[in-house]
Amino acid sequence: MVSTLFTEQVGIDYPIICGPMYPCSNPELVAAVSEAGGIGVVQPLSMVYVHGYPLREGLQKIKLLTKKPFGMNIIVEKSSALYENRMREAVQIALEEGCRFFITSLGSPRWVVEAVVPHGGIVYHDVTLRQWAEKAIACGVHGLICVNNRAGGHAGVLSPQDLYRELADFNLPLVCAGGIGNERDFAEALQIGYAAVQMGTRFIATTECREKMDYKQAILKAEESDIVLTERVTGIPLSVIRTPYVEQIGTKVGPIARFLLQHRLTKHWMRMWYGLLAVRRFKKVSLHGGSPTDYWQAGKSASHVRDVVPAGTIVRRFMDYLLRC
Repeated sequence: MVSTLFTEQVGIDYPIICGPMYPCSNPELVAAVSEAGGIGVVQPLSMVYVHGYPLREGLQKIKLLTKKPFGMNIIVEKSSALYENRMREAVQIALEEGCRFFITSLGSPRWVVEAVVPHGGIVYHDVTLRQWAEKAIACGVHGLICVNNRAGGHAGVLSPQDLYRELADFNLPLVCAGGIGNERDFAEALQIGYAAVQMGTRFIATTECREKMDYKQAILKAEESDIVLTERVTGIPLSVIRTPYVEQIGTKVGPIARFLLQHRLTKHWMRMWYGLLAVRRFKKVSLHGGSPTDYWQAGKSASHVRDVVPAGTIVRRFMDYLLRC
């Protein structure tokens, strides 16, 4: 065991999170990381709309594969009353199935904190800047997922070092999210002062991840310069691997979409619309095996990923390296 504030809070052996990923968070991957001593985190929309499990059945599948803790990601942006009700239902199902670790994103985590703390739950919130951390802390979160400028998906703007300096004086456990592709990256994050790391890209390139091999091979071949930001998937800059398709259609939304995404009265509806389009696209990809129009999300850590191995092998490699340092 390697004890940090994070591992003590969550009750796990090693300070490693398999971050929630749409569409990559299938039950087998989540369970494999938890079983190895880290903690896998469920992305509910991925579980239901990509991998085809009703949420409770998906969580029960994870529990068949491991008896160790797992987490749940809740996107708390208020795009609609229907969506919020579904997220509240997801939290309740997760609590009933034994989940006690929650990562919240894109909104106020207050209602999640109020729902899970009476059950002994722990809530960490995604942040990219100090101003968002202050708001999350005011809602009672227990720690922060510090999303830096090397992350895949919705990346931050600060380096891992600068973001840590911005947030260290809050005296909460901080998790480094972005740029962790190999053992050295992991050890350096803990040396900076982070209590854990969250990885996504590294865990896509595993045998348990159900994404197609073309995606995994693209990660193995990618260098830092191959990772670009596109607004055309979710309306918010998203880190993806540059492919001929991405280059062909460009990475910027049009002027009308940009206006609607920025206006306070329409931005939530626009993000929900982009989200529904993404669900439709990734569901089609999962059913038909992909196409040249795929978007492959990845962070700059892809430049350090060079093999496809079981998730447990990654956890053991990282911990063996740390203990030798």
